[in-house]
Amino acid sequence: MMADNDRIAVLLPAYNEAVAIEAVIAAFRAALPDARIYVYDNNSRDATARVAREAGAVVRTERRQGKGHVVRRMFADIEAEIYIMCDADDTYDAAAAPALVARLIEDNLDMVVGARTAISDTAYRPAHEFGNWLLTGLVRLIFGDEFRDMLSGYRVFSRRFVKSFPIMSGGFEIETELTIHALELELPVAEVATKFKERPVGSASKLNTISDGVRILWMILALLKQERPLQVFAAVGGLLMIAALLTAWPLLPEYLATGLVPRLPTALLATGMMLLGWLCVMNGLILDTVTRGRQEVKRLRYLELPGIGSAP
Repeated sequence: MMADNDRIAVLLPAYNEAVAIEAVIAAFRAALPDARIYVYDNNSRDATARVAREAGAVVRTERRQGKGHVVRRMFADIEAEIYIMCDADDTYDAAAAPALVARLIEDNLDMVVGARTAISDTAYRPAHEFGNWLLTGLVRLIFGDEFRDMLSGYRVFSRRFVKSFPIMSGGFEIETELTIHALELELPVAEVATKFKERPVGSASKLNTISDGVRILWMILALLKQERPLQVFAAVGGLLMIAALLTAWPLLPEYLATGLVPRLPTALLATGMMLLGWLCVMNGLILDTVTRGRQEVKRLRYLELPGIGSAP
């Protein structure tokens, strides 16, 4: 089957969103009449696919469960110049899409994130708001201070970004991976405040605050090890070296005075920790070289594709 080729493609990953999907499709059609709207159903147990099809969207299915799998499939299947990805739960402001697209084009960007601004007290669950603040703050501290809402599900991408992004995550960690990928390659990005409202009556959130929060935190740590191996392994190695010195310190006066080691097991423990510390540092140096090579490959793939400013 030939891939579709559109100027603007609206991508809506959906799982059990029969209550909200029709309104979301109608809102994006009103905001972007010329865009083609795709709904990727992720094994919904309700009438999401049927309702979306009747509403005029192109409906496809991704059998592997998880938002990351859906986004990987969408990015691979759809050919367009500009991609708008939005959760299909009718909480995001589809009317803001033209402004997000305009920002992408005017500033020649690769990603614009719709940062959520709640318009009611019930839009955000307190635990979700705190988790977003905590995880976003951690990414800002480690990878760069570009975003205030890292976990937003409302984003606009250039074709260059979509077709050069090697998606690895399978679930709700996808937003974290998108964000860190952009920060590590220092891609031109922006964040625009958009309205965020509560879910429609009868619709339920698929997020689990604790389990999904732990998975996102694990993704941040995994990407930290992957993208900043020298810092991670040097920190571990440094701690081992300090522990080795502290362990050996009480033995030093007697050794200097008599030339004898009073507690051999303690001395062996300190020696082992010191060796492990140096091995960690050396592993960090080797993996840092590998990481730089990977980043160069990703950067070259990115540069092979035309930017939004050179699109016809």
